[in-house]
Amino acid sequence: MPEKVLVTSAWPYINVTPHLGNLVGSILSADVTARYYRLRGDDTMLVSGSDTHGTPIEVEAIKQGITPKALTDHNHARVADLFRRWDTSFDNYTSTESPVHKEFVQKTLLEIQKNGYIFEQESQMLYCEHDQRFLPDRFVEGKCPYCGCEKARGDQCDLCGRLLEPTTLVEPYCVICKNKPTVKTTRHWYIDLSKLSEPLTEYLNTNQQLPANVKNFSLNWIREGLKPRAVTRDVEWGIPAPFKGAEGKTIYVWVDAVLGYVSATIEQCQRIGQPDKWKEFWFNKQAKTLYFVGKDNIPFHTIILPALLLASGQDYNLPWNVSATEFLQFRGQKASKSQRVGIWIDEALEMFPVDYWRFFLIATRPESKDFNFTWAAFADKINADLNDTYGNFIHRTLSFINSKFDAEIPAPTKLDKDDEAVLQAIKEKVEIAAKEIESSWLQSAATTLISLSRVGNQYLNTKEPWNLMKTDKEKAGTIFYVTTQVVKALAIVSSPFMPGTAEQLWQTLNLPGKASESRWSEALIPLEAGHKITKPTPLFHKIEADEAKLDEQLACTRAKMGMQLKQ
Repeated sequence: MPEKVLVTSAWPYINVTPHLGNLVGSILSADVTARYYRLRGDDTMLVSGSDTHGTPIEVEAIKQGITPKALTDHNHARVADLFRRWDTSFDNYTSTESPVHKEFVQKTLLEIQKNGYIFEQESQMLYCEHDQRFLPDRFVEGKCPYCGCEKARGDQCDLCGRLLEPTTLVEPYCVICKNKPTVKTTRHWYIDLSKLSEPLTEYLNTNQQLPANVKNFSLNWIREGLKPRAVTRDVEWGIPAPFKGAEGKTIYVWVDAVLGYVSATIEQCQRIGQPDKWKEFWFNKQAKTLYFVGKDNIPFHTIILPALLLASGQDYNLPWNVSATEFLQFRGQKASKSQRVGIWIDEALEMFPVDYWRFFLIATRPESKDFNFTWAAFADKINADLNDTYGNFIHRTLSFINSKFDAEIPAPTKLDKDDEAVLQAIKEKVEIAAKEIESSWLQSAATTLISLSRVGNQYLNTKEPWNLMKTDKEKAGTIFYVTTQVVKALAIVSSPFMPGTAEQLWQTLNLPGKASESRWSEALIPLEAGHKITKPTPLFHKIEADEAKLDEQLACTRAKMGMQLKQ
């Protein structure tokens, strides 16, 4: 029976355009996974959205001299379009400004308060006398009290990953005016996470899918002692707090955003005319909910979100798996939107086709350690893996069939042990790739994809069917019959990683419908002898491997795009 699979990705802040590091760990990883489960025939939904609230948005809007709404309306539309250009297959890419989302967040928090997990109290908060405002989250920076990082933010330290309170920062300063803040008393509403320590520990210990790094990080957090965490903020931009007496307060962005996984599912099911279908993903205990995030977002998805769902008393499904990547670095520095370090997803598409980037990012996905982006690494993956191995094998096979066998799949004669070994390799590698994707080892799955084409290349090089055409055309035909089965399998297995390339290959094979609408099992169903293909064209081209020239190309792209934005 088809499974219910909800695939989600962390909601990107859209104060600026996302960079490649934002894309690979969340959006792109989730898309590859959702595409696979659809191919498997499961009832799959892919949801996410733009995080339009919170202090990063307000800070950027102040810098630009516009309102947060003007900034987020423009950026949401632009980012949603960019994700479409990256061939992401969202069922619903929404926004935290969605009325459905706002209503759900307010309703859920009132349920949590009714259940006794939210309380109010006065607290000391940093205040900027110059700007006449409280300084929550990213309105303030300073030294991390735990690791000493010089640019820790008021809500979290990027270096050690700890969640922080602004008042715990050492030598804090206002990010707007750089002045030292004072301390003032204000009233906030808190969720008492300490009451949820036991069920959270049980959830983490009994979850067999969570990767060890995610589970250990989260359990260590609980061992250190969970403390009450404010769910309200003294900022104007956000979802109004629904609590009595909380007028003028808004909801903390990370409480707001993580509840978006539920509201985005509700919204999508309303849009397709099945308003109760969302419950099949959130209350059916056989359903899977998969989350793709960066390692700095682990606690929000293994502590904060489960805590909110548990405290609501509604018996929601807790995260079935949380796949957290390490960081994509750019020349030894962590890619950072705020620090303007990295390559942005819009400029990347101006330089090379989308499938070049999709494959490269998944093939180098930082699953166990940070990955340092260099143009040399990019060129090597494209030239060696995509062009010389994958593309070369496919083009050799289909071009030869087109020119020497009248574009018809030749009929096989007796298969020898080498032929049988290749057909067996197809089965094994398709099964391996499936298991790797299901385990969120996407980098390994991309490697398996290339290794299947390498099997085909080595087989061709060993058998040399072009030399058999004059002496044993039937045997040459058998060899190309076998390699065509590899090509068909590659078209299916490629689809989650490189959907555009897979569709081009599917059309060249002259198969009905689309590769993305086929089934994963179709990879093991042979193309019949006599099936007509169309004339192939090269799938990839080699790219310049000169670092200096590629740096210059990136600089020119940025200059050109900057001029376009100003016009």
